[in-house]
This record gives sequence, structure tokens and C-alpha cells, in this order.
Amino acid sequence: MPDRNPAALEFLLSRRSRPAKTLSTPVPSKDELDVILTAALRTPDHGKLEPWRLIVLERGAMGALADLAEARATDLGLDELQTQKGRGQFDASSLAVVVVESPVEAEKVPVIEQTYSAGAVCLALLNAALASGWGANWLSGWASHDRGFVEQGLGLEAHERVAGIIHLGTEKNAPPERPRPDLTEKVTWRSA
Repeated sequence: MPDRNPAALEFLLSRRSRPAKTLSTPVPSKDELDVILTAALRTPDHGKLEPWRLIVLERGAMGALADLAEARATDLGLDELQTQKGRGQFDASSLAVVVVESPVEAEKVPVIEQTYSAGAVCLALLNAALASGWGANWLSGWASHDRGFVEQGLGLEAHERVAGIIHLGTEKNAPPERPRPDLTEKVTWRSA
């Protein structure tokens, strides 16, 4: 029988993201964040390509990104609600980590597997933050898919895209638990 890690299993069975709007200061220090980032990068990575990179957004960077999101929304003709959603993510946050999918040309590793690896970094980062006692939320939003925003605001190259933006902080006003998937509806067993 394999060795169990009851604490890790209990964490995974009870973990939940914290809505970004419930996060505030304090945020993890650089040393605390380094541990979270180290854990996040221990993710499945077929071929050891490391097809991702991280951008840490501190409070000082958020205002410029909020302004850019608003300007891009105007350029794109988005309505007021969309504009505020794009801007608000950065206005309200004091610390976030952008997980950038940065695929590597590799004959044996399809790009889709590299995309999955970048998504795994997002989940690993989220879980590492939660396991460290911080509140965390994985967001994206229209701005993270807008080439003008990501190239100008985040410095992404043409072959890169945002896999997710993980906001971190101290949780205030925890929301109630939400319904979880029903295994009987989502799992199919096959024995032959």
C-alpha cells in the first residue's frame, strides 16, 4: 500500500479559490512568494521544455495596467461593464502573478501539451498560495486575451499568451461554500 499524505489529501478535498474581490493586504512577501512560485513550477512538463514564464505584478504596476485596460476597452468599443471588469481586476489587486504560456518548438511535444502544462502551473500556483495560508484566485478576462493589452502592458511576444492571472492576498469576508461536481454525472467507469 502506498504511503498516504492525509494532510495533503484533506487540503485537496477542501481547497477552494477565494474571489479576487475578497482579497486585500497584506500580501505575501518576496520570500513567501518565492516558495509559492517554486512549488508552482514543479508542474508536469513533458520534455522538460518549461513552456511558460511568470510575471509578478506588484501594486505599483496595477494602476498602469488598469489605465491600459480602460484605453484598450475604448479602442475596442467595449461597453461600460466590460470596461470596468477589465480595469477593475487591476484596480482592486495588490499582488498578482501572470502565468504566460510560452511554447517551445519541439518535435516530440505538441503545443497542446505545452498549453496544458501552463494551465497546470496556474493550478499549482493557486494551490501553493492557498496551502501557504493566502487567499488566491485564478482570473483571466478579456484584457488577458487582447493582443494590444498583453503585448504593451505585459511585454508578451507574438507566440505567447496569458494562461491565467493569479491574484493573491489576505482574504476578507469568505463567501459560503459552493456546490461541487457530482461524480455520478462526471465520471464514467470502464472495466473492459
